[in-house]
Formats: sequence, C-alpha cells, structure tokens
Amino acid sequence: MSRARTARRIAAGAAYGGGGLGLVGAAAVGLVLAEMQFAKRTVGTGLPDPPRADGLYGSEFGGPEQSPGPLHLGMLGDSTAAGLGVRRARQTPAALLASGLAAVAERPVQLRNVALSGAMSDDLDRQVGLLLDDGAPAPHVCVIMIGANDVTRRMPPTQSVRLLTSAVRRLRLAGSEVVVGTCPDLGTIEPVYQPLRWLARRVSRQLAAAQTIGVVALGARTVSMGDLLGPEFAANPREMFGPDSYHPSAEGYATAAMAVLPTLCAALGLWPESDRLDVSRDEDILPVAKAASAAAGQAGTEVTAARGPWVLLKHRRRRRVQAEDLPTPPHPGPDTASTGSSPAGV
Repeated sequence: MSRARTARRIAAGAAYGGGGLGLVGAAAVGLVLAEMQFAKRTVGTGLPDPPRADGLYGSEFGGPEQSPGPLHLGMLGDSTAAGLGVRRARQTPAALLASGLAAVAERPVQLRNVALSGAMSDDLDRQVGLLLDDGAPAPHVCVIMIGANDVTRRMPPTQSVRLLTSAVRRLRLAGSEVVVGTCPDLGTIEPVYQPLRWLARRVSRQLAAAQTIGVVALGARTVSMGDLLGPEFAANPREMFGPDSYHPSAEGYATAAMAVLPTLCAALGLWPESDRLDVSRDEDILPVAKAASAAAGQAGTEVTAARGPWVLLKHRRRRRVQAEDLPTPPHPGPDTASTGSSPAGV
C-alpha cells in the first residue's frame, strides 16, 4: 500500500474514530520490542533538563508597552520543542525561532514554551490549556513538534492524529496561526538497528503524512522534520546530533529552526517569498495525500492549504546558521530552569 493511501486511511480513521494499527504487525512485535528496549537504553539518557527560554526577544525593536506590542509565540510538543540536550536557553529551537521572528518582523516577540520532554500527543491538550486557559490572549502563532514518542511507544496512529488535530483546532478557534513540525524520520537515529530502523522509518513517515493531512484541513501549515532536517544531519551526524546521538546538538537545533522559520513567518504574512510556485525547486500544487506523502520523505518541505482538496508543496529558502549567530535575549528566563524531562522519551 502506498504511503499516500496509508496516510489517508490513518487520517480518515482519526477523523471518524477508527482504531488503526500500532507500530508493527503481531508477528514482529517480540523482535521489535527487544530492539526498541535496547535503543531506549542507548539514547536519551543522562541529559540535564532543557533550559527555559520564555521571555521577550527582540527588545531592540521596542518594549511591550509600545504599539503594536510584541508578537506572541507559543511552542508545544516533546523534547525536540523543549530543546533537550543544550545548556543555554538561546540554543533551544523556541528561542531561535523567537529571535528569528523578531528580526524578520522587526517587532518584539514574547515567547512561551510549554513543551515537555517525553510528551506524546495525548499531552497536547494540557499544553494548549496552559497557553489558553490563563486569561492571556491567544498566541499570534504556535509551533508544535510532536510524534516521535507516539511511534516509539506504539500509540495507534489514528489516535495520535486525532489528538494533534484536536489541539490544532483549539488553537485555530482561539485565533492562532499554527505550524506543525511533523514526526521526524526515526530510521535515521544511529543507535537504532535493523529491523527496527526500517520499521521506524516506515511508520514515522506514515504518521508524518497523516499529521499533514489532518492539520492542513484546519488551516494549519506543516514542515517536514524528515531525517531531522536534511542532508546536514546525514553528512555530519557527529556535529548535528548531541552526546546521546539522538537529540540534536546546538547546531542541529539551529538548522532545524531555520527550516521552520520561513513557514512560521509566512503564516503571519511576513516572509518575502510569495506562495506562487517555483517549478525549478520542484514545488507543486497537489492533492493533499500525495503532497503529504512527498513531504514526509523530503525534510524541510512545507505543506499549506490552497483550494479544496489541493495544497501547495513548498520548499522555502532558508539559510544555515549557528546557534551563536542569534543574540541572547535580554529577558529569556534563567538558563537553569527546566521544562521537565523524561529520560526515555523524545
């Protein structure tokens, strides 16, 4: 069965309450679970809690009291969104995105990161509640990075997509633009061996495609995390991955953030590129399932709604940066504070 067809089935099951299959068929469960337990003992352990990066970025563009006031950015998801594996708040993807958004908008950005290391999609309802239920205005835009733990812990993909789309729907109804970084390709993680590597790649890409189908229908945009964003990771794994060979390093997070930033800015109408297609870069307008399948296999690809069942498949230009290239915010919160962690989760 093609990835597009599988993704349609998962998305349809999520929409209509279907069950769906877990990670693998019953015949392979024993072997896969053994491989998975070995992988969990190998990666994601011994890391300190991620630093908190909440605060005001781009204060050089004006204070909170000046009109029109800061843009509000919310960050949700798992340890990739929280920034597990780096020591400084400014190295987290949320801080990088807030700094980049402030520079493009020439306007301060107020960041609130509610992501939790180890989170699965069933934690998104709680995270959305933290952003919306405290009486503060809804964020202008939210970024969600989720899905890896759903795969490794065998959450049914239809349930995973249903929980994600529910969170996106709440944010959209509250008036927030939403960008979803879809499930990364877990087949690229070095300590994961065959046959789990092949199975993890297959299922994580299927989930990424189904996530795209579900959230684009709600007016959100997706960016494929793919193999943790492109040839840089494949070519320089020692440089792009952190000490556990699983979570990104500071430079890896910077590369990932710069892949998401153009779509984040485009969601707010701030990116100079238009939504016109650039055929020289293999951009196209496609049925949503076909576009979602293509994006899942090509890291850094954006999918956004166009008309009816058709969507735009975009490859927005980005530049590679070092984490140190972006300024330290004046009020990011203490570097030693934590968003929480789970040693076995992403």
